[in-house]
Amino acid sequence: MDHQTAEKRAAELRDLLNYYSRKYYVDDDPVVEDREYDMLQRELLTIEETYPDLRTPDSPTSRVGGSADGMFESVPHPVRMESLQDAFSEAELLDFDRRVHEAVDFAQYVVEPKIDGLSVSLEYENGVFVRGSTRGDGDVGEDVTANLRTVRAIPLRLTEALPYIEVRGEVYMPKQAFASLVAAQEEAGDKPFKNPRNAAAGSLRQKNPQVTASRKLDIFVFNIQRVEGAELRGHKQSLDYLRTLGFRTIPDYRRADTIADALERVREIGRLRGTLPYDIDGAVLKVDDFAARAELGSTAKFPKWAVAFKYPPEEKQTVLLDVEVAVGRTGVLTPTAILEPVLLAGTTVGRATLHNQDFIAERDIRIGDTVTVRKAGDIIPEVVKVDAHAPDSVPYLLPRTCPSCGAAVVREADEAAVRCVNPECPAQLLRNLIHFCSRGGMDMEGFGESVLEKLIESGFLHTAADLFRLDAQSIQTIEGFREKSAANLLEAAERAKQNGLERLLAALGIRHVGEKGAKLLASHFGSMDAIRASSVEEIAAIDGFGGVMAQSVFDFFALPETADLIGRLRDSGVRMTAVETVEDHRFAGMTFVLTGTLPTMTRAEASKIIERLGGKTASSVSKKTSWVLAGEDAGSKLQKAQTLGVPILTEEEFLKMCD
Repeated sequence: MDHQTAEKRAAELRDLLNYYSRKYYVDDDPVVEDREYDMLQRELLTIEETYPDLRTPDSPTSRVGGSADGMFESVPHPVRMESLQDAFSEAELLDFDRRVHEAVDFAQYVVEPKIDGLSVSLEYENGVFVRGSTRGDGDVGEDVTANLRTVRAIPLRLTEALPYIEVRGEVYMPKQAFASLVAAQEEAGDKPFKNPRNAAAGSLRQKNPQVTASRKLDIFVFNIQRVEGAELRGHKQSLDYLRTLGFRTIPDYRRADTIADALERVREIGRLRGTLPYDIDGAVLKVDDFAARAELGSTAKFPKWAVAFKYPPEEKQTVLLDVEVAVGRTGVLTPTAILEPVLLAGTTVGRATLHNQDFIAERDIRIGDTVTVRKAGDIIPEVVKVDAHAPDSVPYLLPRTCPSCGAAVVREADEAAVRCVNPECPAQLLRNLIHFCSRGGMDMEGFGESVLEKLIESGFLHTAADLFRLDAQSIQTIEGFREKSAANLLEAAERAKQNGLERLLAALGIRHVGEKGAKLLASHFGSMDAIRASSVEEIAAIDGFGGVMAQSVFDFFALPETADLIGRLRDSGVRMTAVETVEDHRFAGMTFVLTGTLPTMTRAEASKIIERLGGKTASSVSKKTSWVLAGEDAGSKLQKAQTLGVPILTEEEFLKMCD
């Protein structure tokens, strides 16, 4: 495809993809299947990679997350992003109405839900999204444009090419996305977000936009800050207009002629609160007419033409009947309170999260207690406090052995989680095997998640060692497997036996030890037996290892279950020694840092070349760095290298060094 044809096709694809995105995320009216959308986006990405000059700010490919290295830059707000005065009773709303009518003769109100999220500003020039920023202190915020591009409900190009418009919206995390994120955090033993608002704020301020993209954030736009090219007289009219431009506006906004009508609408929103797919913490009353707003003005802190009514959190008392402990796929023991069922925020609640041992101890939660429960962010039930201990109750402690396998559990000094680290724990079997067979592990082609699930369900897999003891006859008894597919699996297992120590260590899933740590271990000790015989101090002496990693390795190999697994793998013919991959040692003692996009190879490919020539790679630049290999859009690592005087290589110069 020549440049002219590519330019025309890229424009067509941008328009088409932006239209499909608006129909899906704003209008809730999808018109194409996800696969068709993905194929069109891939076509556009291919064109942009071939002709980088055709990449535009409104390209849908920018949503996948680029780079946001370094601190977020400050953004001054010419129109102050004001906060609202809170009201906690209907009497306070009546008092607000009285003050409004003392200043203006007539006022109608627009009543809308108050989304519990993070307020942001979106700026457009000639209809194209150019900058997004947080509210900050109202006068100065932070530039989070790269992260906001990943929020698919934000249009990258408006339906009308206004010279300039700045709008204000609330970025939030839907309830379902929040519940999934908290479950994943607890599963991994990480500290979970307390509510959707904290989750949204934490996700939007990630330095890596790809993390933000994975968090499934959404947005409702609720105000025009500045506009050129349009004349608007009232708030409801402006919200209607924003919808025509392609924005996802605040839902179900309504105009009320009197304060009595406004109060009834506030009550109605309160009744619907528990049924909404997003979290709200109140309702907002705004004077509709812009001229009246100007006459009312603002105080030093709040506009006089708006007020936020805050709903009280619903809490109920009940009895904690028992504590159920589950073992997650990462080995974390998660306690759940079994409650006497109670109606809370529109649903019957019989279970509540207890998070971890620290949470239980801080509140002195005991079986039989009368407790107060609520829904965190109106979503996840949790125990707020203990109201009364049951007679003869005792403090609750998580079990010292795994409920699934009986192995002793551990709690590391820097973690709240109690964890089973037994590599043969049945509760962790599928996750462990998926990792063991992955490309970062033993790279066993064909052993995907669905295949492993079938093999486990059929009783053929109990540990990773069983992967190397499969036979064709057994595999063919499983529905969907024939002679050829069984043979392919056996061939993959046979090849994996010769991978060597480096891959085996990575596949074992030792906590805190990834592929790079596995390479260092294999290179330093050379054999599995040498690692198992080493002390914590000997492991910690490896350049690139820290005390936490060393202790984790030592503890892992001290487990009798690990010894059993290693013995079975050895008996199955799995190689337990390192495979020499260094072609020569020209980069011996050198540390490379890779940054940016290289012209003809990926950074992973370049890293492999460095390692084959005796060098090693690091993720950050320091005075010990030998070389920085920099490509396009290198960012802060390149700047730091220049500051420290570290030599910088282009890909061409690097390849010459490698011959």
